[in-house]
Amino acid sequence: MKILYVCHRFPFPPKRGGKIRPFNMIRHLAQKHEVSVASLARSPQEAMEGQGLSEHCARYEMARVSNPLQVARMVARLPTSTPSSFGFFHSRDLAQRIARMVAAVSFDLVFVHCSSVARYVENLRGMPKILDFGDMDSQKWLEYARYKPFPLSLGYKLEGIKLEHEEKRLAARFDLCTATTRAEWETLQGYGTGVAADWFPNGVDSHYFAPSEEPYDPDTISFVGRMDYYPNQECMFDFCANTLPSLRARRPAIKLLIVGADPSAQVRRLGDIPGVTVTGSVPDVRPYVRSSALMVAPLNIARGTQNKILEAMAMGVPVVTSRVAAGGVDAVDGAHLVTASSRGEYAAAIVGILDHPGERARLATAGRERMLANHDWRASMARMDAIIESCIERFRRRTSKSAAPEPGADSRAPSLAR
Repeated sequence: MKILYVCHRFPFPPKRGGKIRPFNMIRHLAQKHEVSVASLARSPQEAMEGQGLSEHCARYEMARVSNPLQVARMVARLPTSTPSSFGFFHSRDLAQRIARMVAAVSFDLVFVHCSSVARYVENLRGMPKILDFGDMDSQKWLEYARYKPFPLSLGYKLEGIKLEHEEKRLAARFDLCTATTRAEWETLQGYGTGVAADWFPNGVDSHYFAPSEEPYDPDTISFVGRMDYYPNQECMFDFCANTLPSLRARRPAIKLLIVGADPSAQVRRLGDIPGVTVTGSVPDVRPYVRSSALMVAPLNIARGTQNKILEAMAMGVPVVTSRVAAGGVDAVDGAHLVTASSRGEYAAAIVGILDHPGERARLATAGRERMLANHDWRASMARMDAIIESCIERFRRRTSKSAAPEPGADSRAPSLAR
C-alpha cells in the first residue's frame, strides 16, 4: 500500500512530544508499506538532523520555514475566522510539494497527524483519508485562557473557539478521525460530526527508557519538558512558588532539577532559588531522571498523553503528577503513580516517597510493569493497523455502492468486479 503521511513537525529525530508519535507511526507503517512523508523544518539544524528519516520511509518532502515569517502569518489571521495557530504551519512550498507527490504517485491512503496541517490534503478525493488529531488543540487553548491575564485571556479564548470550529469542519472532510486517549476521543465524539472516530495510545520505547543500576539521590526530584512550552513553564512557576518551600521546610536538602530545552529568562531565574537547577538543553535526559528519587509532573494544563510520565515510569522512577496529566496515562493512582491537586497533597506525596525507600521501590517496579503492559508501541501500532483496515474497508464499501448501476440501468455498464 502507498501511504502519504503529512505531519506538522518534521518527525526525526523523535526527541519531543510532537515528533515521537508520528515517527513511531511512520516507522511501523514503513515495515509493510511504501510511506511518503511531507512535513516542515524550522531551522537549518532541524533540516540537517531530519535527513535521518530517509532510513525509515520510502521518501520525504521537507519544506523550510522561518519562525519570524510564520509568526507574521499567525498575526495576519487574527482578524479572520481561520485559527491564527494554523498560520504558523502554513507553507506554500509544502503545499506545492504535496501536490507534486499526489500527481506522481497513486496513493492508497492519506494519513495526517495534527489538524494544523490537515488543510494541505482536505480536498483530495479518490482515496481514504485519516486525520489523527492527537490532542484536541482547541481545548488546550481554551484552558490557556484560564491562566492568562486579561486581555491575553480573551485572545486565547477566541483562538480556542476558532480552533474548535475548524476541528469540526476538518473532521467532516476526512473518512476517519483519531485521538491519543479515550478522553480526547470523547471530546471528538462530542463534536457530532458523524464521521467515524477512534483512538490509539502513545507508547514508550522501554528498551531505551530502561532502569539504571546506578544509585539515585534520595534528595533529588526532577521535572522534564521543553521550557519554551507554556504549560511546562506555568507548572514550574507554581510548583517553585507554592510547593517547594513546604518541601524544603520538611527536607532542607531537597533539590529540584528542571530539565528541558530553551528555557525563557523567567524560567532561568528559577535557578536562583536554593536547591533549584535549570539545565537548559541536554543531550540526554535519562541520566537526570534516573538519578532522581522521583519525577514530578504537576501540570495544571494538560491534554493527551504526557510522554515524560511514560518515560519516567519506564525507567523505574516514581511519578507524582496532577490528576489532569495522569488522565492520558493508563495507570492507577496509588498503584502505579501518585496524583495530587494541591500544594499540600504534592508535598505529602513527595515526602512520603522520599522518606520511605520501600514505597519508592514498589512504585518503581509497578510503574514500569504497567508501561510494559499498557503503553507498548507494538500494541498501540496493532490497534492503529486495525483502525486503518476498518477505514479502508468502509471506504471501499461506500465507493462500490456509489459506483453500482441504478436498478434498470444498461446492463452493459462496466462492472467493478471485472
